[in-house]
Amino acid sequence: MLLKNYSNFSLECGTDEAGRGCLAGPVTAAAILLPKEFENSLLNDSKQLSEKNRDYLKPLIESEALSFGFAHVFQEEIDTINILNASILAMHQSIEKLSVNPEFIIVDGNKFKPFKNIPYKTIVKGDSKYLSIAAASILAKTFRDAYMVRIHEEFPMYNWKQNKGYPTKEHRAAIKKYGITKYHRKSFRLLPEQLKLSL
Repeated sequence: MLLKNYSNFSLECGTDEAGRGCLAGPVTAAAILLPKEFENSLLNDSKQLSEKNRDYLKPLIESEALSFGFAHVFQEEIDTINILNASILAMHQSIEKLSVNPEFIIVDGNKFKPFKNIPYKTIVKGDSKYLSIAAASILAKTFRDAYMVRIHEEFPMYNWKQNKGYPTKEHRAAIKKYGITKYHRKSFRLLPEQLKLSL
């Protein structure tokens, strides 16, 4: 199914985040303005695409975009303001980085806060329906993955290059064995109840 634009605004910005459910690392958001005529049959919600296809689409999206921006909000801030507020903050920061002011913003999910009086619409599963949100989801995911691969070098025992900080069995086993790092989100349940960790 070919994704489409949501509104008739020529400067429709899509925004989405990646890494909300992770135990370590930032939550990363991207915002993008695509030309009205942009289309790509491969473009979809980043979770539906293979890593190979995301890596193929990323430079293509970047070169076709009128403007795009991304932002990381790191674990210390997530622990202070909570993951929902951190996700919205990352989206606001990524929109702030656009070189053109959007006329309308479409947001993946059902929660957002007004940005500079620009009208917006939250759309559940918007990343599988609308072009600009799908493109933003791919940028957010690839920028965040690249960051997790980088910090993997510092703490290879957690295998972040593979699990990207998500709560896999392997990641939780490493937390149980080695404890936590400066990249872990202390406000998250890092281990199931029966494996409690003293933080």
